[in-house]
Amino acid sequence: MRLLGGSPRGAAEALTIPAGALAVSLILFGMFVALAGANPLGVYETIYSGAFGSWFSWQNLIIGALATVAIASVLPGASHWTVITAMMLAGISAGGLWVGLAGGLRYYRGGNETISSLLLNYIAIALMNHLVGGPMRDPLVLHRPSSWHVGERNMIGLVPGMDVHWGLVFGVVGCIVTYVLMQHTVFGFAARIVGGNVRAARMAGVPVGRLTLVTCLIAGAAAGLAGTTEIAAVHGRASTSLVVGYGYTGILVAFLARQNPLAVIPVAILLGGIDAAGGLLQRWHDLPDATVHVMRGIIFLVILASEPVYGRLRVFQQSVVAPSNGVVPREAA
Repeated sequence: MRLLGGSPRGAAEALTIPAGALAVSLILFGMFVALAGANPLGVYETIYSGAFGSWFSWQNLIIGALATVAIASVLPGASHWTVITAMMLAGISAGGLWVGLAGGLRYYRGGNETISSLLLNYIAIALMNHLVGGPMRDPLVLHRPSSWHVGERNMIGLVPGMDVHWGLVFGVVGCIVTYVLMQHTVFGFAARIVGGNVRAARMAGVPVGRLTLVTCLIAGAAAGLAGTTEIAAVHGRASTSLVVGYGYTGILVAFLARQNPLAVIPVAILLGGIDAAGGLLQRWHDLPDATVHVMRGIIFLVILASEPVYGRLRVFQQSVVAPSNGVVPREAA
């Protein structure tokens, strides 16, 4: 209860409203699928089977990735763990500095960090296309522009006993660390104040600009680590295959999880499973490849539409307890 809402009613609200939004999203998506000529129940069965129906299904960014490839290429004779550590530090540092630019624009020029970070994505993609098509291109790869390979001995491999790489472990640990940071530290308390009401934070003396800058650095470091993991565990080299929109999915995950780092874990698994089932919908139901994107878009819109509902449903509001003399105060009546 404490993780979700601080009280039984708060916990119920935090669970019920997102669940209701998901149910409405499924109904709307079912209508879309029916109009496309497919059986909605069959489509949902396929999504479940492809995403969560078997153990195999359960198992199966850019600046950080570029830094990872670059650092691996300059350490050809180093030991395995030295290269792995260097790649992770390079990815974390590059990602932190890149997203830190958005925080810097907010701190020094008052620019909106959300818009700045989204626009920086396009610059990062253009920079990657330039590098993998020119200075960092591997001439042995002919089918598409790609960077040099980091080396098979520098790949981090899979979690023992599973067909999933260590990125899952990094993500779970990251969510737990973020929860502790945001819920049990002074920094997290101040960050939540800024996120809730910037004006009130300034009136309380919270250094909004500096806090935003540090938060962007931390967020960028996490994204850089994700990019490193994509290279060192999956691709081995940088190419256009890295541009798959994970960041935009992350926005939907954050909304659905209500910015609760621990709730991010199940929500991310849910949406990741839906994405994994996209190819099956195309093959088994003759639906467009972008069908799962339509589903995500519907979920996103319904989640946004459900935001004003929080705190307004009487069933989740705290009831007034009458005093022992049976007289309810006028202000509570």
